[in-house]
Parts: sequence; structure tokens; C-alpha cells
Amino acid sequence: MKHASASGNLEVIGLGALNYDVLYAVERIAKGGEEVGITDVKKAPGGSAANTIVALARLGVDTGFVGTVGNDEEGERILGDFGKEGVETRIKKREGYTGAAVAFVDARGERALYILPGVNARLCTDDIDREFVNHTKFLHTSSFVNQEQLEMQRELAKRMHNKTKLSFSPGMLCFKYELDDLTELIEQSEVVFISADELKSVIKKEDYERGTELLLDAGARIVCVTLGGKGCYVADSSTGESHLIDAYLTDVVDTTGAGDAFAAGFLFGLLRDKSLYESGKTGNLVASFCIREYGGRKGLPYKLSL
Repeated sequence: MKHASASGNLEVIGLGALNYDVLYAVERIAKGGEEVGITDVKKAPGGSAANTIVALARLGVDTGFVGTVGNDEEGERILGDFGKEGVETRIKKREGYTGAAVAFVDARGERALYILPGVNARLCTDDIDREFVNHTKFLHTSSFVNQEQLEMQRELAKRMHNKTKLSFSPGMLCFKYELDDLTELIEQSEVVFISADELKSVIKKEDYERGTELLLDAGARIVCVTLGGKGCYVADSSTGESHLIDAYLTDVVDTTGAGDAFAAGFLFGLLRDKSLYESGKTGNLVASFCIREYGGRKGLPYKLSL
């Protein structure tokens, strides 16, 4: 396994919540008061930006990660997994519980997700190695759980080196905030990754094409909207081009991490000088590998031929 260089010449560095995932395969998602059987249990490191970084590392990209874990067994497992995948880290260990995500996945691959923030809620600007994050082509950030972390992301984006591009996957932030709350990050983003449901929540419109236009108008250069089984919609404000790209047909086991995998594939395409359309296709391809297995990482490919 190739390890990232310690020279600081990394291609993508991630910043986001670090969680230890516990995934329960269930007959169906239970309603209040119901009792439903569990058919299997899977445990693995997770977190949206972390999943994207691991996917990129497997594709041969030099990667790094910034975050925090607790002084517990789950934190050690997360650190060990990054090491195994060849990701260079600047991760602060602190007293407390590592973040946790508990997911219930039914036979159709649909899921219900519960999050315990743990020490992720205490990550602050002072914890970030600025020298580290300023020596990368892309800084890829994903959502945390509270206002303090959103402010931290805003502050970090303001101070980024002008040669570093921001890749932003707001995730759960879309369901907690209005567009105005996210505009400061969106306007500094080279790429915004967002699902159709997230876009609808933050834009309050059904039409993903119109929602994409609003994000481009807010300042994003490229917007990628993931559409589940329908594929993705990608648009670039600098060229005016846009594409609706079909998903790859595959057996869906679990949709956990599909958007994170898409982001990795798309960024991989950009890093290898592929077109907007080809980068979108690559995003769909990596996502199709991910959803064939339980969890956000097990199915991720180790190489692609572009």
C-alpha cells in the first residue's frame, strides 16, 4: 500500500467529523413501538470526509486528514485504519468519547442514521495545523454537528492558501441551516457536493437544476448533485456546461457512504485533468462500487483505469 508523502505535497486533505460506525442490517426500518429483527452487525471507521479521503487514498491519491478522536478504543481503530490506508494525519486525541454513528439498513439498502458527536463537537480552529492544510490542492470538508464547527470551517476557508481549492460537502448542515448560513463557504468552493434531498432542504425547491443554478449564483464554481439511482447532475459556472449522467447499474446492498464515494471519484477525475462529464461518470462509478457492500468503505475500489 502506497503511503502519502510526509513532504506536505498532498493532493487532498480532509476535514470533518470522525465517527466509529456500527451498522445493523435489519428486516425493515422500525416505526415507533415496533420490534424488528437484526440480521447482521458491521463495525468500521466512518465519517463523511474521512470516507472520501480513504476512497481517494485507495485510488492512489496522496491524502491527509485533520480531525479529533477520543482516548478510547474506537479512536485507536480510526487512527489505525488511516495508517493502513496510507493517509497522513494531523488528528488530536482528547479526553472523551470518539464520535459514533449507528445505522439501520433494510433489505432495499435504505437506512436510518443516528449520530453521537462525541469529541468532534470540541474541534476548534486552534486544533488545525494551518501549515498542513495550506499545502494541498484540495481541502475537502464535510459537516459537523454544531454552529461552532461551522464557524471554524468558515474561518479556515478565509485563511486558505490561494493555491488550495475548497471542496465542500455540507451534508447534514443542509437540514439544520438556511442557504444564507452556508453562503460564505459555498462562495469560496471550487466544488460543492450535495444530494437532491439536501439541495431541496437548503434551497426549498423541487427542481435540482434550478437549485444548482442558485448554488452557482452563490459563488460555487462546480456543483454536483447526487440523484441516487438516477445518477448525478453536474454543472460548471466557468464554462456554462451541465450534464445529467446516468448511474451505473449494480446490486444495491447499502447506500451508506454513496455520496462520499461519489465525491472521491469526481475529485479523482479533476485531479487527473478529466472533463466535467468524465469526472461525473467516475463519481458514479466509485459510488456503484461502494453500495455493493455494507458500510461506507468496504466496497471502495483500489484502482481505476481512466
